[in-house]
Amino acid sequence: MATRLGPHSAHRGLRRFRAPAPAVPERCELCGVVLADHNHRHLVDTERRALACACTPCALLFDRPGAGHGRFRTVPDRYLTDPGHTLDEAAWDLLRIPVGVAFFLRHTGLDRLVALYPSPAGATESELDPDAWETVLAGSRLAPLLQPDVEALLLRRTDDRTDCYLVPIDICYELVGRMRLLWHGFDGGAEARAALTDFFTTVARRARAPREDDRP
Repeated sequence: MATRLGPHSAHRGLRRFRAPAPAVPERCELCGVVLADHNHRHLVDTERRALACACTPCALLFDRPGAGHGRFRTVPDRYLTDPGHTLDEAAWDLLRIPVGVAFFLRHTGLDRLVALYPSPAGATESELDPDAWETVLAGSRLAPLLQPDVEALLLRRTDDRTDCYLVPIDICYELVGRMRLLWHGFDGGAEARAALTDFFTTVARRARAPREDDRP
């Protein structure tokens, strides 16, 4: 038998559907503490090949290779630039990357360099022979500084130049997510291009030249 709702009950029921669900605070995936902007770092889970959110104290526990048996590695926060690199248009063509942005990381599980680029489907891996990437990237002094799994060489090709940066791997996946969300049409559309320009403006502002203490 159906139950008849009175006016107050009906109002409460409708309000339940209208009211937004309270935001769930983001927590450290190791200790459970609530994260804030000033206390939010990322780890690479090398077994799951995924990023994990962590508070600063937990991130510091895995700041050195081999800590915690090597499963988690803290993503560094350094941004380096190499304005003198020799990656020209011919070298970029050798990469066979169909868009003007790509990032390269040393994958310890595969024991090789991996090249990815943003696309409407997310991070897409290039199928080019890794030896070709090694040859092309040898022209950058940033390549020997690259920490496996947690950093990437980020390249952007424009009409007259190719910019080369060493960056934390998490911002590369942040870029992939942003492009996937904004991408429209064949070339991404105006909104995606504007977001890409803003992203690289921020990277350029944070980047500095390498120092001696940047070497592994």
